[in-house]
Amino acid sequence: MNRIAPCLWFNDQAEEAAKFYTSVFKQGKILEITHYPNAGQEIHGKSAGSVMTVVFELDGTRITALNGGPQFKFTEAISLMIDCKTQDEIDYYWEKLIAGGGKHGPCGWLTDRFGLSWQISSAEFDSLIGKADPARSARVFGAMMKMSKIDLGALKRAYDGE
Repeated sequence: MNRIAPCLWFNDQAEEAAKFYTSVFKQGKILEITHYPNAGQEIHGKSAGSVMTVVFELDGTRITALNGGPQFKFTEAISLMIDCKTQDEIDYYWEKLIAGGGKHGPCGWLTDRFGLSWQISSAEFDSLIGKADPARSARVFGAMMKMSKIDLGALKRAYDGE
């Protein structure tokens, strides 16, 4: 288990979000749900017995979802990255995470219906852009900048100068 794990702040959608995320990832599971006690209500403002946190795991990464209230919102400054091996995998995660009201972003980024940003990328892209030939890398980067969802075939064609 990693020592460092993300905690995602929701208003009151932690359980719904955790169920959604664990349904998208084949290796996803909910590990624990905690509830707000009577104590501290003057500070947290949540009803006793309502869901406080949901600890879940996605492909071995442990994440905590917290129902903290409306004070904080997600921004694109923080995102979760998925390193996909194939175009089919990119397509799968893109369609699943955008479903239900998510929004397309540039360069493989999307925002899901809860407002959380994701980068759906590929080690193959990293390999193409990191090659020693600056002209090829520039073509790949230029092609990627025009994309919303990553298209590995188009990136390979750009690399080859097609």
